[in-house]
Amino acid sequence: MLEIKGLTKYFGGLAAVNDLNMDVFKSEILGLIGPNGAGKTTLFDLISGFFPSTGGEVTFNGEIISGLRPHEIARKGIGRTFQQSVLFMGSTVFDNVFTGFHIRYRTGVLQQFFHTYAVRNEEKALRQNTMEILELMGLAQMKDELAENLPHGHQRILSICIALASNPELLLLDEPVTGMNPEETQNAIELVRQLREKGMTIVIVEHDMKAVMSLCDRIVVLNHGQKIAQGPPEEIRENKQVIEAYLGAKEENAFRD
Repeated sequence: MLEIKGLTKYFGGLAAVNDLNMDVFKSEILGLIGPNGAGKTTLFDLISGFFPSTGGEVTFNGEIISGLRPHEIARKGIGRTFQQSVLFMGSTVFDNVFTGFHIRYRTGVLQQFFHTYAVRNEEKALRQNTMEILELMGLAQMKDELAENLPHGHQRILSICIALASNPELLLLDEPVTGMNPEETQNAIELVRQLREKGMTIVIVEHDMKAVMSLCDRIVVLNHGQKIAQGPPEEIRENKQVIEAYLGAKEENAFRD
């Protein structure tokens, strides 16, 4: 589904991503791990068009998307979340997700200004879609709560709901369970599994190794912007180079349950 060839991004003289080759296959959950500063979030920014690349290309469903703007890439079918929850804190849970549907509006500005029959029908359908997403992700009962009043774990889930409003084929999740307690983490893991069961392809950046190892079909490891390993969790768990690069040799047990 996604093919990355020779992708490179320099910030001044620093290579945040360096000649990276990577594939993402349809309907898999791919983990992307590495130490702080390894280039994981920068890679998400390059895929989703928030940063232009210095070199290389990204192909999605057979089409080169390098150089497209973020909203154009979102329309192609790639959604994402961010390390920090990007929410309208003073708005309700429902309105946060409904706002995420703006990219799917088909009626024109003039029709929306006059609130035509077509606009009313479209809004009705999108409101129904909003409730479907909230029900799927377990937030339907909180639809009228302000986002600022939600517990941290629910705010992270709400961020995923907003990304789902663009109806993505590929979902990029940037540290979705960071800051969650064990119960919230397990709930988030089950929700991500549900999304994959519905046919969605997911790439997840996460520092919680137990979550990554239990959730992902395959893992790619970055260090200093370069891929140093890839494979199924059981192989990555035993890879000495990965252990030392990611956590240090003394932290080997962090990869084990």
